[in-house]
Amino acid sequence: MTRMSLISLRLWVSLAAATVFAFALHVPRAVAQDFPNKPIRLVVPFPPGGGNDALGRLIAQRLSVALGQQVFVDNKAGAGGNLGTELVARSKPDGYTLTLGFAPNFAITPHLGKVNYDPFKDFAPISMVAQGYQILVVNPAFPAKTLPELVAMAKAKPGSINFASGGNGSPLHLAAELFKMASGVDITHIPYRGSAPAAAAVVAGETEMMFGGVVSSLSFIRVNRLRPLAVTSPKRIDALPDTPTLAELGYPGAQASSWYGLFAPAGTPAAIISRLNREMVGLGKNAEHKEQLSKQGQEAVYSTPEELAQFVKVESDKWARVIKTAHIEAY
Repeated sequence: MTRMSLISLRLWVSLAAATVFAFALHVPRAVAQDFPNKPIRLVVPFPPGGGNDALGRLIAQRLSVALGQQVFVDNKAGAGGNLGTELVARSKPDGYTLTLGFAPNFAITPHLGKVNYDPFKDFAPISMVAQGYQILVVNPAFPAKTLPELVAMAKAKPGSINFASGGNGSPLHLAAELFKMASGVDITHIPYRGSAPAAAAVVAGETEMMFGGVVSSLSFIRVNRLRPLAVTSPKRIDALPDTPTLAELGYPGAQASSWYGLFAPAGTPAAIISRLNREMVGLGKNAEHKEQLSKQGQEAVYSTPEELAQFVKVESDKWARVIKTAHIEAY
């Protein structure tokens, strides 16, 4: 090869490299500007009609307006939400398939048995969406009128007080186990097939207490069929201003929440994640949206993708510790 040919080859390689580099810089911007150009599927891994579905439809409706493109809910129920979650993990990472991630599927179930997805490796976090808490409630005929009285009774007669839950390993079960660890009480778990039968059991006096969801518990509290003793939130909730938090009563380590986040499949372009995050932050700050979520017993929240990833890690570590300490098996 002549010297002139070698120089020409080097020049061509340099120009080609510069062209590729310029194209690479341009692609993310082009992707973000073009997204979305078709409907987006929001997978809710639970059946229609429940609280998870209601939240998913609210998010889909508001994102449709914000993005100028239809966001539709696709209910993919099964295996406690694992089937729909797995489906999104295996979907094309182009921003057109998202999921409403629920706390158990990302921070609890993976520690209870085999799931066909990795909550950290298979998903790209977008933003926190909502957060809810539990209320420690007792049957109105239960002698303890306050949490300190309940703790004193439980310590005086270990194992004599029963607590209901929606099933072994369910969020309400784990909230009670976390309280047991924080308070040192010995109370007996009675699992039911869902949170509604569990609440009915406490109302009927079959069991003495449970950690219940805010909305479902309030409906019984307002007609004096359940008595609230404490809430698991960081601060008192507006619906029960006279009910103290567990932290106020000396158990800051017993805080538990039911949270939701928006996730895409791993590998989704960063520009698309950034666009979706920007819209979710806008929703989280919207007064009407916050009020609507509040009526559903949820607090509107938002975060950066990095904050959501860190939050899931902290939650996963916490519930892994509870599951191991309490020797909880898959439900």
